[in-house]
Amino acid sequence: MNQSIIELESLTKKYGEFAAVDHLDLSIRKGEIFGLLGPNGAGKSTTILMMLGLTEPTSGRVKVCGIDSTIHPIDVKRRVGYLPDDVGFYEQLSGRENLLYTARLNRLSRREAEQRVDALLQRIGLKDASGKKAGKYSRGMRQRLGLADVLVKNPEVIILDEPTLGIDPIGVREFLDLIVALSREEQITVLLSSHHLHQVQQVCDRVGIFVAGKLLAQGNVVELSKALFSDKEPYLVEAAIEGALTPEMAETVKSQLLDLEGAVSVRIDKERIYIGGTQEVTAEVAHILVHAGVGLKHLNTREYGLDDIYTKYFEGGEVYGKTA
Repeated sequence: MNQSIIELESLTKKYGEFAAVDHLDLSIRKGEIFGLLGPNGAGKSTTILMMLGLTEPTSGRVKVCGIDSTIHPIDVKRRVGYLPDDVGFYEQLSGRENLLYTARLNRLSRREAEQRVDALLQRIGLKDASGKKAGKYSRGMRQRLGLADVLVKNPEVIILDEPTLGIDPIGVREFLDLIVALSREEQITVLLSSHHLHQVQQVCDRVGIFVAGKLLAQGNVVELSKALFSDKEPYLVEAAIEGALTPEMAETVKSQLLDLEGAVSVRIDKERIYIGGTQEVTAEVAHILVHAGVGLKHLNTREYGLDDIYTKYFEGGEVYGKTA
């Protein structure tokens, strides 16, 4: 898992004076699922095109599977599967016929092609619809077929660019489960580009926050929350109380809570108390509030999630008081 299979060094793509991708540094390890999270227009698709050797960088370097994508794009394409947001198929051919065509293009013998295609159709849940014309497939079925299409050549890396657009929630869940299973069981490296933060959080080992062509932060959700919230308050305890505290009581309670080991900040807002800290202090908070005579209705404790991180980076929102 420590071996890097995608390496970007100061990768930059400019169109005139506009920098679509601005000095991007990124390393993705073999076998992990990495989420490139950012709003539309952030430069995610441009980055992918440079990884695949479909557009040349203005400066910097990109290597995939140890191969320079700019110098040897064909070699990269042999080892990487790419699924765009809208997959094109021969509409008059069946799903199975489309996959067999792709298999033959990748120089598989007819016997190998049939064996691999039938196994993939079973794996992605399209065996019963394999004889149906691709033009009659639903959006979700087309994306599943597209995933099988990129798997035909047994790639080391799969790049998915907004793969769940237009798919119903159940279809999204099944598609993402399939991605996770493939990565875990076959050690396929997956790069998932998306602006859907909840989908990214569900399946990705690490996430890169990508805005205006720049990678602002990367890591797992805990690491991102620590980086974003200055390493001081990765945990938040919210206490709902009965009635607002008097100024004197509020000052006493705040002082006692701040004396807790690991407590960094305390904010009292009407009938809510928010305690930010470096560790779990829920039990201690409950003890202090009860003994101070505060009417405690309930406690909610959590780490900052990707929704908080997303809001902080993209909207500048206040994380205190948000519902997870």
